Amino acid sequence: MVQMKISNKAAPVNFVGVSKVFGRNVVAVDDINLTVEAGKLVTLLGPSGCGKTTTLRMIAGLEMVTSGQILIGDKDVTKLPATDRDVSMVFQSYALFPHMSVLENVSYGLGFSGFPKPEARARAVAGLELVGLKGYDGRLPSELSGGQQQRVAVARALVLEPQVLLFDEPLSNLDAKLRRQVREDIRAIQQDLGLTVVYVTHDQEEALAVSDEIVVMRDARIAQVGTPRELYDAPVDSFVADFIGEANLIPCEVVAIVGDTAEVAVDNYRYRLASRGLPTGPAQLAVRPARIMLGECEGFDATIAKATYVGVRMEYSLQTSFGSIFAVLDDVAHPLKANSRVKVGFKQTGPVLIPPN
Repeated sequence: MVQMKISNKAAPVNFVGVSKVFGRNVVAVDDINLTVEAGKLVTLLGPSGCGKTTTLRMIAGLEMVTSGQILIGDKDVTKLPATDRDVSMVFQSYALFPHMSVLENVSYGLGFSGFPKPEARARAVAGLELVGLKGYDGRLPSELSGGQQQRVAVARALVLEPQVLLFDEPLSNLDAKLRRQVREDIRAIQQDLGLTVVYVTHDQEEALAVSDEIVVMRDARIAQVGTPRELYDAPVDSFVADFIGEANLIPCEVVAIVGDTAEVAVDNYRYRLASRGLPTGPAQLAVRPARIMLGECEGFDATIAKATYVGVRMEYSLQTSFGSIFAVLDDVAHPLKANSRVKVGFKQTGPVLIPPN
């Protein structure tokens, strides 16, 4: 990938007790404390209406905070307008000027920032080369694919050398194959240039693929912050477990605690795992479908309600005394039959103990 000669101005972003209220009582963001480290890609992830886009827009200065502070680097930007914040934003809709060439679109912001025309052109050409669009200078946006248009939008933001680069659902208008390619491009550019990026999406797979850290939001608050692996392997509650990837939420009883280890009961099945500070009594197990064992194992009884071959694996819907669960097995040569009885157990690592609902 071509290196663009830009200064590394990446800066951290800090939220200190930030809230945003619309009207009299619509709380969009509720008392958020968050640090985005310089040079990291942090994703705000959550369902529609959770507050992630409002949080992003407050960094950009497109929404003003109701209370609290936002700092970019060591500068308090809480009350500054968007034009004074040294951030750039890539929108879901690309927001390209249809009557301007690709080069003119990329250099547009540079002209407003006071760059001489020769330097603006040189930086725009370098930006296009960086995102893999060398030679596309004279084309109109209508002559580009959706993925290419999104790359133009990224180049336009990059050439301004922002301290923080913001992405608002940048891949939602692309098909599945293009989403995968463009997210890889965005991640590669961010890592190559050491950019501070705050990225908004509702797509869990997208968040897991691009992020250094993920902020899961729910009902205007932060539910959990962690690396993709931390969130996947150690969710704090049933919402995070079910939202980050697919998880079976299985009711259980913590029957004993020895040190940091809990013994839990699911029907007559006993299983030991980290207690995570939970006491004896009702709890839940968050178990990924790939962490379930079927067949000759210790476990509880279930009936295979449905067996589905999907090429690289078998998918099984199972009916148990406490409800339905879902399992995947790599063994496609010896599929289990629908309506058969089977023992269900858990692999040695993978299940996580979480509080009851």
